[in-house]
Parts: sequence; structure tokens; C-alpha cells
Amino acid sequence: MHALRPLLRKSLFNLFAATLACAALLAPRAASAEALLLIEADSGKVLQAENATIPWYPASVTKIMTAYVTLKAVKDGRLTLDTLLTVSPTAASQSPSKMGFRPGTQLTVDNALKMMMVKSANDMAVVLAEGIGGSIDGFSAMMNDTAKKLGMTQTSYVNPNGLPADGQITSARDLGILARSFLRDLPEYEYFVHIPAIRFGKRVTGNFNKLIGRYPGADGFKTGFICASGYNLVASATRNGRRLIAVVLGSSSGTARAVKAAQLLERGFSQDNLTWLRPSLGTVDNLVPVDASPPNLRDEMCGAHRKRPASDDDDALIAANGGTSGSASATGGEAQVTFFTAGLQPPLMKASELMAQAPAAAEPVPVYTGPTRTGTALIAAVAADADQQTASKPRGKKSRVAKKPDAADKPKDAGKGAKDIKTAAAKPVAKPAEGKNNDKNDAKNDAKTAAKPAAPKHAAAKHDAAAKPAEKPVASSPAKPKAATKPATKPANNS
Repeated sequence: MHALRPLLRKSLFNLFAATLACAALLAPRAASAEALLLIEADSGKVLQAENATIPWYPASVTKIMTAYVTLKAVKDGRLTLDTLLTVSPTAASQSPSKMGFRPGTQLTVDNALKMMMVKSANDMAVVLAEGIGGSIDGFSAMMNDTAKKLGMTQTSYVNPNGLPADGQITSARDLGILARSFLRDLPEYEYFVHIPAIRFGKRVTGNFNKLIGRYPGADGFKTGFICASGYNLVASATRNGRRLIAVVLGSSSGTARAVKAAQLLERGFSQDNLTWLRPSLGTVDNLVPVDASPPNLRDEMCGAHRKRPASDDDDALIAANGGTSGSASATGGEAQVTFFTAGLQPPLMKASELMAQAPAAAEPVPVYTGPTRTGTALIAAVAADADQQTASKPRGKKSRVAKKPDAADKPKDAGKGAKDIKTAAAKPVAKPAEGKNNDKNDAKNDAKTAAKPAAPKHAAAKHDAAAKPAEKPVASSPAKPKAATKPATKPANNS
């Protein structure tokens, strides 16, 4: 009898393992390509990995490295959070999402970081890059050097904001390594990765990471989107002193990536009693890279089938449509979460329902232009930015309805006014860019300017040219609408 016990135990183990395997196979799968990774922040232990070492276009999760390099420079004493930086013409020309400051505007490293990490402002990433590295190329070299030191062997950078470029590549593995390094090396600056919202003048922008304020314990990191990569998210959460990092690349929508990340995290927090059933996947550093080209999801993410242009914060929440919004990746996997958590802890609200809730109330962090201010001076600075926004509003409205704008007074608006309305409706500007729809005023403009990209190729971004159509007025020839609309297709790759 005693001799049979080991055999019986082994048979039960094999049966249970087979059941687990069947549940994983039968669970709904994402309709599109995805890369997933779940690791422990402290140990680097891999809890789940799917396509984690396939190269991927990072989009705005690039800004985690931009923040890391910047804050390391602050920690090393090469500059301070109060250091003033100046918006250059190159920074001002970046495609949205951006703050939209004019060249010559000054602001602190602290405010630039907050705007970059919450609003995903591409212009602020360039402001930081030029202020620290002297140029985009100089800062990119610093980013690549840092990536090499951290062991991010699948990563290369050519810009600080993640706008489309063939050489801008990473992987879920490398992003997991970067997130761990940020928490380990810069604990005093961790605040920058989980700010719930910022207020600039009268505008309030919530964090595009939908887990912040919704998922219990969520405390970082960053979202990203371009057509070629799909919707990306690096997220972290802490529960009972244990911190996990989830990486989701290639989801079909902003909500879908948040739901998937919440499912991964929940699964990880509930696995303590089942770890003996699974073979060890080792640590994130030891995952073997795959030698391949990044998948290009442009047609799937930004093709004609989309009812509206894609952007980093694009979609209505799943629950608004009865849980059917998005693709299978939005809801797929919840059966697995239920399977693993059943009987082990009180039932948690489904991830899709969590993401459908309004975020927990939080006071937006004020951001502003100019030097560091406190007390009444800070109040005055915020009020000044608000007054400037109010003063610029009427001009914007007139330019949209005016049939014949005054080219001498408003060169920028003149270009817009000169466009033939029918031509504009048939040929919208192709800018499905990251991080839109949070600001109501910007959302109206984004809906007009964002559309399916014209270029199928994931071409290298030209930083100065990214916003040329917006900066070159066509006031001198308002009678030629076709010429005015021609440059509109250039930023198609900056989506």
C-alpha cells in the first residue's frame, strides 16, 4: 500500500496538470497578436510569459526610459528638478499627443516629466532630451547606453517619445527589466509613474493608464500606442507588500490592454498556493530573445474597418456597451482568472467591470510654465496659464467657422480656413496619435485631424517634419484648397 502512494500522488498530479492545460487551451484567446509578461518586481521571477521575447515597437512606453535617464541625471547631480528647460522648434513640431507650447516657452524638469508621463506629451519628451543630451540623437545614444547596461538586449532607441521609427524596438522582456530597474534604482522618484491626473490652467488630464485609481494597489507605469504596435501598457501593482509588473503589447484598444493587465496581475496575486503545480520559468533576465522582425499591426489597428481613428486613450469603456466593446483580448482570459482564484479568496469584480468604473477621486497635480513656484506664486502661475487658454479660445473658434480668415492677423488659422470643407471631410488629416480625447477641447480637434494612416510602411520618423503641415501657413494662397490639404497626409505614421 505504501508503495502505491507515490504512484497515486503522481497520477493525481498529472491529472490536475492536464486539467490546467485544458483550461488554458479552451479559454478565449486574443484575436490579434499580443505579447504578455508578468513578473515579480523584487526577484524578477517570471510568473507568465507569452511572446515575451518577440521584438515589438514600443510606442510611448519609450517614455519610461526617457524618465529613467532624466531622473538618473537628477540623482547624479547633473541637473535638478527645478532646472529650467526651453521648448525648441523641434520640440514644438512633434505630433500629438503634446502640450503645444510655443518655441521659447520655459518650464522645469519636474513639470516636463509630469506632463510627459501623464499626458504622454511627445513635445515634453523632446524638451527633456534636448535639455539633457543636447539633441534627440545625443539623448538617444544615452538611452541606448543605459539599455545596454541594464541588460535590455532587444532594445534600440532613435527618439525619446516613441513616435514611429524603424529602429525603435523593444520587447516585453526588456520592458519588464526596465520597470524593475526604475523601481530599484529610483525609488525616490517613483511618484512620477503613478500620478492620477494633472491640471494645466483649466484643463485636467487623467492618466491614460486606466488601472490607476481603479485596480486595487495599482501604482505605475506607462501606456503607449502607434498603429504598428497596437495598444501597449506596462503596469505595476502592490498587494500585501508584494509588487508585480505586467507588460501587455499589441492589444486592440486602450481598455483591452488595461483589462488584460488587470487579469495578469490578479492571476499573479492569487498564485501563491498553486506555485508548486507550475514549472519554474526562471527570471526575466534569462528569457531567451527571439531573432525576428517586430509584427506590424498597422492595418489591424488603423485600417478602414475602424469606425473612428485610433489613439492612445481612444475608446468608450467596455461596460458602456454591455461588455462587448473591443476584441477578444478585452474579455478573453477572465475565465482563467476565475479558475485560478476560485475558492482561494473572496471573488473580485471582473477586470472589465473595474475598468468601466470611474477612477477614485484624486486631486489633479498642478503643472505650469516658468520657474518653480510655491504658495501664492504658484496660484498666480496656474491662473496665468488659465487666462492664456481663455484668451486663445475665441481665435480657435473663429478660425474653424470663418470662411475667409484674415491671413495677416492669423497665419496659422488661415491655413485651416482655406481648406475646402468637402475636401477636408473626404481627406481628414491622418494623425491617429497617442494620448487624445482626455481634454474636451482637444478631443474636437483630434476627431477632425485623426484618421486611418495613409502609409502602410512603418517608416522612420522625421522629428522636425512631424508637425510641418501645422506650422506652414498657406495664407498666401487661400484660393487653392487642394494645395492646402496636400501636406495633411505626412504625419500618418505618427499615429
